[in-house]
Amino acid sequence: MEHESTRPALDSDEAATQEATRAGADLVEQLQTGWDQHDADITDRSLADDVVWGSPFGATVQGYDQLHAIHVRLKRQGLGGPSSRFEVVQILAPAPDVAITHVRRLALDRDGQPLAPAADITGPFSEMALYVLVKRDGAWWVAAGQNTPVRAGPD
Repeated sequence: MEHESTRPALDSDEAATQEATRAGADLVEQLQTGWDQHDADITDRSLADDVVWGSPFGATVQGYDQLHAIHVRLKRQGLGGPSSRFEVVQILAPAPDVAITHVRRLALDRDGQPLAPAADITGPFSEMALYVLVKRDGAWWVAAGQNTPVRAGPD
């Protein structure tokens, strides 16, 4: 039996999608620069003051100060590996001035090649992150995020 779906598609108009795509690309560039320079100030430049975040270990963090302190510590410890490549996976613009962006961070070996996923995240590891960006007063801000390590699947 066929029936019409009442489930909406949330992607916005083409102009909003293009703007969200630029915002996602700018965020990835910022994340890449922050990683390459081991600088949490650059990495966190676009975090809103009241950002909400889900950690890969099930913790939740609220507010720039709390999240930035964690990022400073992680940068100092060099967790995740010495070299990475950030890339946009997909972007959805559900409303003007809102972008939902999946970003992949690939941990790289010394030759710049992606490392295979591992069960242990005490060494280099890759991750996927989901960012919610909101445009305010002409600037894009990260309102929320969630990152998840990429792990090896069961054998």
